[in-house]
Amino acid sequence: MQKLRLRYAKRGRLRFTSHRDIARTFERALRRAGVPMAYSQGFSPHPKVSWVGAAPTGVASEAEYVEVSVVDRVDPEALRTALDAVLPPGLDVLEVVQSAGGTLPERIEASAWRVELPGVSPEELTEAVAALMGAGSVEVERLTKDGKKIVDVRPAIVSAQVEAPAGVHSSDAGHDARDLSQPCGILMTVVRQTTPTVRPDDVLSALRVVADLVPPVPAKATRMAQGRLDDEGGLVDPLALDRAAEV
Repeated sequence: MQKLRLRYAKRGRLRFTSHRDIARTFERALRRAGVPMAYSQGFSPHPKVSWVGAAPTGVASEAEYVEVSVVDRVDPEALRTALDAVLPPGLDVLEVVQSAGGTLPERIEASAWRVELPGVSPEELTEAVAALMGAGSVEVERLTKDGKKIVDVRPAIVSAQVEAPAGVHSSDAGHDARDLSQPCGILMTVVRQTTPTVRPDDVLSALRVVADLVPPVPAKATRMAQGRLDDEGGLVDPLALDRAAEV
């Protein structure tokens, strides 16, 4: 049996697709591409597909991960090409590598997010981010299926800074072009994947708490990377060890 690890992107309007629907779409694509999937045992066998920390509905991503197991050896690049040909536009397989062992979740402890805030000036956002990073604790209210819950989001935020706007992000060209005549602060933040998970909307709620920052239109979040934290607060690519083993 061969285990393969895939990095894929969720772009444009597909960011509003639920993870359940994404999973169904991937399984259909695996069948259409003729991938020789391995199946579980028991009364109801299902393909061996393992998802790693899926992004919330409404959030775009350039760094989602999934593992698949196959019974016949498959060329990783051929698999990437075959899947990309049958998946809908906006659900794009960016890389496929053969597993070098270990588990993928243990290589992921944080995410890097890019959050566009239309109608918020970079100067206003910079002041709000400074207030957030200077706080020792920032509690926000989150609505869950069990009711309202208070979450302290500050410990999960590793870093946060404001990026100067530079037009439409390349992954969304042709999908969500924004009005460049309007101010748009761009927040770049690295957030630990804690329990409970701190999501981009929690970070925005924290900015509202510390600086009364409320974007006039919904913000747009994109996960840019996932991985383990290095000594400088950056992220180590979770597929780096697998690539190195292939050389």
